[in-house]
Amino acid sequence: MKYKSPVYNIITVPVEKIQVNNYNPNSVAPPEMKLLYESIKNDGYTMPIVCYHDKKQDVYIIVDGFHRYRIMLEHPDIYEREGGMLPVSVIDKPLDQRMASTIRHNRARGTHDVELMSNIVRDLHELGRSDAWISKHLGMDRDEILRLKQITGLAALFKDIKFGKAWRPAEEEQE
Repeated sequence: MKYKSPVYNIITVPVEKIQVNNYNPNSVAPPEMKLLYESIKNDGYTMPIVCYHDKKQDVYIIVDGFHRYRIMLEHPDIYEREGGMLPVSVIDKPLDQRMASTIRHNRARGTHDVELMSNIVRDLHELGRSDAWISKHLGMDRDEILRLKQITGLAALFKDIKFGKAWRPAEEEQE
C-alpha cells in the first residue's frame, strides 16, 4: 500500500472534543500570540491541528497546534466564525512517538522551556528510550540530553549506567 500523509485526511472536530497533552514544552510569547491571532483572523486556519484520537474517550489529544487551538478558545470572533470547529490531522502513534513528533514540530519553529524539555527526556527514559533514540527522534546531541538529564535528577536517569573509576577521593588514597 502506498503511504498517504495524514494531511490528506483533514477532518473537522468540535473544539470541545480536543484536549491538550501534558508534555508540550513549547511556549509562545505574547507578541507572537497576537501575531498568530492576526494571522488566523486574516488568513483563516491554514494549518491543521495535529492530534491523536483516543477512541475510548472519543477525544483528540493535541500533538502539534496547541497555540492555534488556544486562539479559538480565547477569541470569540474566531470561535464564532469557525463554528467552534478546528481542522485536525490525525496521527495514530504510541505516546513516545507522539512526544517525539511534538518536539520535532516545535524545534522546527520555536523555543522550549528547559524544565519541561528535561521532563520529556526523563519521561522518555522511563518509557525505556535510550539516549541514542532520544537523540535521533528529538534532534538533540548527546551533550544536550546530558544537560537535560542533570536538571531532572542525575541519579534516577543514570541508575543503569556503569561508571569506571577515573579517580579516587584524596581521603581514600591516604588510608
